[in-house]
Amino acid sequence: MNIIIFGPPGAGKGTQAKNLVKKLNSFQISTGDMLREEIKKDTDIGKKIVNNMNNGKFVDDDIVNKLLEKIVSDDTKKNRLIFDGYPRTINQAKNLEKLLNSSNQKVDFVFFLNVNKDAIIKRIEKRKILEKRSDDDFKTILKRYDAYMEVTKPVLKYYSKKNNFHEVDGSMEIMNISQKIEEILNV
Repeated sequence: MNIIIFGPPGAGKGTQAKNLVKKLNSFQISTGDMLREEIKKDTDIGKKIVNNMNNGKFVDDDIVNKLLEKIVSDDTKKNRLIFDGYPRTINQAKNLEKLLNSSNQKVDFVFFLNVNKDAIIKRIEKRKILEKRSDDDFKTILKRYDAYMEVTKPVLKYYSKKNNFHEVDGSMEIMNISQKIEEILNV
């Protein structure tokens, strides 16, 4: 099955995706990790990404869509994808459906981890200390959260109308969130 996990920065998408990867023998598709890899390689795309991230903006859809196309079309990963933080825009959501349809796949479950701004700030500050991520400074946190809420609201509306959409209280403890998701998946 293919699953989307989305929510604001620091909601726990990566943590939940990693849990499901182990549980379901699936593949985590983290656009954040893919983008950070481009930054690490210091490519032209990586430089554009750094500029956007430092300004609290999202990376252009075209860049993200091209990076994903190769993964989605890989037969060894077919119907075993956990999308971590993607899609973030309506264009990305429609592109994902198109990519999946072209290889006879679909989105089976969509989980929205709903977490308020105060909880996000605390989590990201803790994550900055533990993981030392450069995109986790306080001003960037606020910009990313506000940008997320503005840009992703249409995506939330788009998916919330579908039968496979599930909103989960992302402010719960990690184990409780995992348990709730696993109950919905019946695994």
